[in-house]
Amino acid sequence: MLQEVERKFLVKGEFKSRAYAHHRMVQGYICSERGRTVRVRISEQKGFLTIKGPSDDSGITRFEWEKELPLHEAEALIQLCLPGKIDKTRYLVQEGDHVFEVDEFHGENAGLLVAEIELRHADESFVKPDFLGEEVTGDRRYYNSELMKNPFSNWM
Repeated sequence: MLQEVERKFLVKGEFKSRAYAHHRMVQGYICSERGRTVRVRISEQKGFLTIKGPSDDSGITRFEWEKELPLHEAEALIQLCLPGKIDKTRYLVQEGDHVFEVDEFHGENAGLLVAEIELRHADESFVKPDFLGEEVTGDRRYYNSELMKNPFSNWM
């Protein structure tokens, strides 16, 4: 079975100068229900279709399947998505043996910065860079599929 093992953190400090790459992405959801999402993403002139299952109790592990699509197919599929797109710039920051994906959200989620790290197993140790703030792993408000429905700008 395909498992994603991921932890999420709010970002509290400067990270952009440490990024070795960054790219803009837009994504939408064909299905966004508790325990199952079907996402379409366009990034760097490529498309991706991703299916995610329910998270475990900790929010760290869940089923994930992803397939690259031709850009024209992803552009057609994104037209079928539910209202509310996610627009963000993703920065890649190497820390020790791991890469942190730091998402700077735009549009209705502007002001939100979230760092994610993918791990091989749930209890794997990793070096925490100084820009990491509060851990929000398992907090559904920070799932992109939830940000689509209840954007960060509504939280204030």
